Amino acid sequence: MSTSKRSDTPAETRAGAPHAADRHDMIRVHGARVNNLKDLSIEIPKRRLTVFTGVSGSGKSSLVFDTIAAESQRLINETYSAFLQGFMPTLARPEVDVLDGLTTAISVDQQRMGGDPRSTVGTVTDANAMLRILFSRLAEPHIGPPSAYSFNTASVKASGAITVQRGDRTRAEKATFERTGGMCTRCEGRGKVSDIDLTQLYDDSKSLSEGAFTIPGWKSDSQWTVQMYAQSGFVDPDKPIRRYTEKEMHAFLYGEPTKIKVNGINLTYEGLIPKIQKSFLSKDKEAMQPHIRAFVERAVTFATCPECDGTRLSEGARSSRIGKVSIADACAREIRDLAAWVRDLDEPSVAPLLTALRQTLDSFVEIGLGYLSLDRPVGTLSGGEAQRVKMIRHLGSSLTDVTYVFDEPTIGLHPHDIQRMNDLLLRLRDKGNTVLVVEHKPEAIAIADHVVDLGPGAGTAGGTVCFEGTLEGLRASDTVTGRHLDDRAALKESVREPAGTLAIRGATTNNLRDVDVDIPLGVLCVVTGVAGSGKSSLIHGSVPAPEGVVSVDQSPIRGSRRSNPATYTGLLEPIRKAFAKANGVKPALFSANSEGACPACNGAGVVYVDLGMMAGVDTPCEDCEGKRFQPSVLEYRFGGRDISEVLSMSVTEAEAFFRGGEAATPAAHRVLQRMADVGLGYLTLGQPLTTLSGGERQRLKLATHMGDKGGVYVLDEPTTGLHLADVEQLLGLLDRLVDSGKSVVVIEHHQAVMAHADWIIDLGPGAGHDGGRIVFEGTPADLVAARSTLTGEHLAAYVGA
Repeated sequence: MSTSKRSDTPAETRAGAPHAADRHDMIRVHGARVNNLKDLSIEIPKRRLTVFTGVSGSGKSSLVFDTIAAESQRLINETYSAFLQGFMPTLARPEVDVLDGLTTAISVDQQRMGGDPRSTVGTVTDANAMLRILFSRLAEPHIGPPSAYSFNTASVKASGAITVQRGDRTRAEKATFERTGGMCTRCEGRGKVSDIDLTQLYDDSKSLSEGAFTIPGWKSDSQWTVQMYAQSGFVDPDKPIRRYTEKEMHAFLYGEPTKIKVNGINLTYEGLIPKIQKSFLSKDKEAMQPHIRAFVERAVTFATCPECDGTRLSEGARSSRIGKVSIADACAREIRDLAAWVRDLDEPSVAPLLTALRQTLDSFVEIGLGYLSLDRPVGTLSGGEAQRVKMIRHLGSSLTDVTYVFDEPTIGLHPHDIQRMNDLLLRLRDKGNTVLVVEHKPEAIAIADHVVDLGPGAGTAGGTVCFEGTLEGLRASDTVTGRHLDDRAALKESVREPAGTLAIRGATTNNLRDVDVDIPLGVLCVVTGVAGSGKSSLIHGSVPAPEGVVSVDQSPIRGSRRSNPATYTGLLEPIRKAFAKANGVKPALFSANSEGACPACNGAGVVYVDLGMMAGVDTPCEDCEGKRFQPSVLEYRFGGRDISEVLSMSVTEAEAFFRGGEAATPAAHRVLQRMADVGLGYLTLGQPLTTLSGGERQRLKLATHMGDKGGVYVLDEPTTGLHLADVEQLLGLLDRLVDSGKSVVVIEHHQAVMAHADWIIDLGPGAGHDGGRIVFEGTPADLVAARSTLTGEHLAAYVGA
């Protein structure tokens, strides 16, 4: 009798069928309803490069970032203990029925990096931390631990008695504490010192009770800060400031922090100068709201710190050197030069540190940021540069089977640099990772293994999958993206003649090399060149800014979920006044942030329940049913609509509503017309700013500035976040601005804008110290014919010349 050995291997595996673990090769999304997604269902292949396309506002970021990446992050956070989760951001589960097959997601988005003036390229990438350890081990003379080379660490020395309790015995012991930091004491690690113009802070011919302060937000007598000075007891509130005694003036301007009582409330009084420094100067200028930034630029002059010469470091940190190089010298070098210097260091005692530092610096060079220096403030990086800096830490990672999520990684890249970015994305994929990319550029869509096109329109007209498949399939499809994929703007047959010039002489900002150039006025002038060639330095840093220059840069628009297109553009103001006049009541009633707000939800429309370590819950307010206003306010009507109905209109509806008839309001109609002109007709007036995409925010800012009374418009990459179909509309808008008598200067990489220009100024030939020169001035046709620069070669290929 023979016995056969029973196999424990499943029959399907014995038959050559795939292993059960290999079946999970798709990310499955079913019933996604985040933002404008309409019960969307899709399957995305893993370990492939998938590109998501569609018009701006069609739901790409809602699917990729707010659904897939957000749920992956939430699930990872849930693996930590409740104690640790208490320190993490709480994330709600996205509104979706099924999310299956997720892997760890790493998001690299377009959000600009911190606004702290002490935040530099070196500090955000940990390169500075490694350099500090290197100098603390190798530099001579030795001055202390790594903190001695940090401009964020102040030197501290303290001594005194402490009480120590052991068991039932208590005794006093003498203790001293000392920490050596590298911070310059004069500028406190900022590299710049500020001098405040007192005439911009107050009118010294008035008393405090007469409203002497001219600081934004300090005009009202009911404002706490104003009351604090008036009722402090240190100065006479009814005496003009110019008649203060020396003692009163010192207390008013430089008074030490002192506890006082104002109207029964405990407050801390301090002099006006330290108050302004804490309130306005502790933030990066780039991160301020426009009116605050204008005040700071008017009232404060920033100069390089004379003590540390702008290096931010103390004398001790600057004098300690490896060979002839101090840490300040190392951080000021271009990263590609610094990488070469580090490669030449051979010290076995710090070999692992040198290896890690070399890898980080080489990643900068590889990603095309070798022209930056580690001491560059992150607030001065463009959106594209900031995104690539975030990629640094992922390039050399050994992790596989990770989902990398990118938001338009080609933003801010010259066509010459896009190929390098494509190679990096493909390399991440080839290591066995899933790469999801939200993108508009045809050159980036071309490398996709799988394409998902969302639409068909934007806002409420989007949120569905119009196409998924290969690039060839997309090209043959009848979707908006498919129809416009091969769009190419042609060179103009005739260009406009300049009506004058704006002269720049001897420009030396950042890497500019004594540049002389005449920017033509009355035409569409495009400034181009590879990333880091000096375009922004030339235009933002060197163009004289007289009255009449309107600058629309890449800084993000800020706003809470209470902010919306109506509040941001100033549209709500004429609407409130129109409602108030028609009903004979106060305008404040028609603001959900003021007197008209529903008392139950304070005008938010939702009631927020904080659940500690768990994600908070937003539930629609039962009293106002999410309308945000008191019932009594909703009884007032204008043109047959109440205020909540007006705020739920789209821009297109509202533009028709306020155009004529009994609801005609010219001030509101002008703003709405500008919003429609930049392609935002589908937005609802009351939609929270936090739900807008990057491209929508950029165009909302452009619409706001179009109302400014200026003769010269300076636009920084206005095609950011724009779909191919929308670029044509933008070109029409730029033409209308020029034809109305404006001069338009555009910093841009998009070949369609270059081809449409009347005049091109090309900087280069390279980036950093290889750039900073004018390599071409002339018409686009001349640039294509000459093919003398990288831009010329790519533009010629684009127009098929």
